[in-house]
Amino acid sequence: MRKWKIALGTAIALGAISVASVHLLDMGNLSGGSAGAAPAPAAFVMPVPVVNVVKKTLPIYLDYAARVESIRSITLQARVPGYLQEQTAADGSDVKQGDLLYRIAPEDYQAALDQAKAQVQRDAATLDYAKSNLGRGSDLAKAGYLDKDSFDQRTSNLRTAQAALAVDQAAVRTAELNLGYAEIKAPFPGRIGRNQASVGTLVSVAGTVLNTLVQLDPIYVTFNPSETDLVQIEQAKAAGPIAVDVLLPGETQPSQKGQLTFIDNTIDHSTGTITARATIGNAKFTLLPGQYVRVRLHVKEQPNTLMVPQVALGSSQLGKYLYVLGKGNTVDQKLVSLGPTDGDLISVTSGISETDQVITGNLQKIGPGMPVSPLPQPKPAS
Repeated sequence: MRKWKIALGTAIALGAISVASVHLLDMGNLSGGSAGAAPAPAAFVMPVPVVNVVKKTLPIYLDYAARVESIRSITLQARVPGYLQEQTAADGSDVKQGDLLYRIAPEDYQAALDQAKAQVQRDAATLDYAKSNLGRGSDLAKAGYLDKDSFDQRTSNLRTAQAALAVDQAAVRTAELNLGYAEIKAPFPGRIGRNQASVGTLVSVAGTVLNTLVQLDPIYVTFNPSETDLVQIEQAKAAGPIAVDVLLPGETQPSQKGQLTFIDNTIDHSTGTITARATIGNAKFTLLPGQYVRVRLHVKEQPNTLMVPQVALGSSQLGKYLYVLGKGNTVDQKLVSLGPTDGDLISVTSGISETDQVITGNLQKIGPGMPVSPLPQPKPAS
């Protein structure tokens, strides 16, 4: 029994020595004691795109919501009564000045004109006879064969015939006008709307509306600048005509251009704004009355303006900032003050210099003081 206990103790001791030896060997490997161990990898440096600051002359604009208005808009009505015989221009047609739009049955007015012309011919014959009779009477009076009363009567007959002819000639002109009024023509170029009187309608001069006609080229765009903007507008106006760009909903570049042509003489005290109007060329009829658009007034040029891509901007509790490439290719953070935009670029009024290189990508993965690997990009288009 005692021999068995001694053998068991010896086995346990030998096992402990083996485990200790293995543990010491592993510790030696972990401590780099082995001659063939690999070196530690280098730290990762974030690649970032960088661009140079753009220096340019920046156009300064004032932007407003605006509404399109027609320069001329009229209701088409007849000047003579009658049955509507024909609509010669379809609803919504673009028409030129003088184009025939509607025709009223002309027969009655043609008959009145023919009658007036016939009366003129009769009165002309009567006048010719009166002139001839007066001429004969003058010769007889000189010879003593015609008394004064008879001669005066012939003179009166001549004057009566002249007056009658003048009246009938006026009746002819009136009949010609009425016959002309039976045709309703476009007084100016534009677009007609929806017909409001069917063919066969008895048209009166008391207010039967046939249609509407609006002028589309040129056209007005009306907006309301604030009284604080009025100073800049007046200064720009004193320097010359103010160019106005029109942007349709969804547009980023203007599709129409014109000039500021009107500023009202009174500021609305309830809103602090004034009514202004631009005249816009609209040859393609892109703008229609009642349409809402945006207008952009070009009030001045600002030279030597520093511009950076808008995508490079960051925002914090301290304000807007840019990451720029610092010494040793590390990140510098610069707080900036911003000005107007121009396409994808935005002006910076303070905070950076012309020589700075602005970081435009991987902005969420870097911070001040971090080393970066700059990837120069083409200079933004100016």
